[in-house]
Amino acid sequence: MTRTGPGGSGSPESGPQPSSHTSDSGGQNPRQAAPPQRDGLDDYDLEDLRFERTDSAEGIFAGMRGPVRKDVPSQVSARYLFPTEKYRGEWRRHWVHLLPWYIIGTFTTLTLGFIAGLFLKWEDPNQGLALLITVGVWIGVLCAVGWKLIDWYMDRFILTNKRIMLVQGVITREVAMMPLARVTDMKYAQTPMGRMLNYGTFIVESAGQDQALREVAHLPNPNELYLQMVEEMYEPEAVDEREEEEEVDLMAESAEGSPRKADDA
Repeated sequence: MTRTGPGGSGSPESGPQPSSHTSDSGGQNPRQAAPPQRDGLDDYDLEDLRFERTDSAEGIFAGMRGPVRKDVPSQVSARYLFPTEKYRGEWRRHWVHLLPWYIIGTFTTLTLGFIAGLFLKWEDPNQGLALLITVGVWIGVLCAVGWKLIDWYMDRFILTNKRIMLVQGVITREVAMMPLARVTDMKYAQTPMGRMLNYGTFIVESAGQDQALREVAHLPNPNELYLQMVEEMYEPEAVDEREEEEEVDLMAESAEGSPRKADDA
């Protein structure tokens, strides 16, 4: 059974398709016409729209796929959003967050490789045991570095129209949240290295006691993120209007592209 995307043709369930001709009296451009009506959510292939179908990880590794579109939440963040909340974006920490572990892994590999070479020249009955211990230590360090890499990959800094969230952890998941309405002061700081590599530390002050989101280090593109958060706090109507315009444009592009895919098939 042939199936096409939103607004496409070639499916026996799609029914009659709207005509692409406009009347001479109306003088309306077909590209400006309203998006076609859908019968239900089944006509939107949300999974194909949101995620790449290349990963079937489940359990603690569920959601390791990143979002294909920046305005659609990943599986990691989607489970923490309530229906009336409007998603604005999510970010992982900058790769410099893992720099100490890169250094540890590299230094350990070089050092233990040199020690293993010395043990190979050591003529002693305990040579095999010494090499086994050296290799065991090296594998342990590599496992620790790999675990930190997975932990970094799963971490998310999330922004919505109502709050900011920090999701951390793989097995033990920690979710810290702060409403935007309670933010009294916000700034970010960049070291010289941070300016070169484009990352910074966000410092958020709120009314009341210290919060878990008071300081978030190593966030990428800090200036862009800062402006987005400020706009969300002070001009939410402008953000909503821009998001609606982008959504209408996306639906129009999908409606135009679907017949072409059906013809190719």
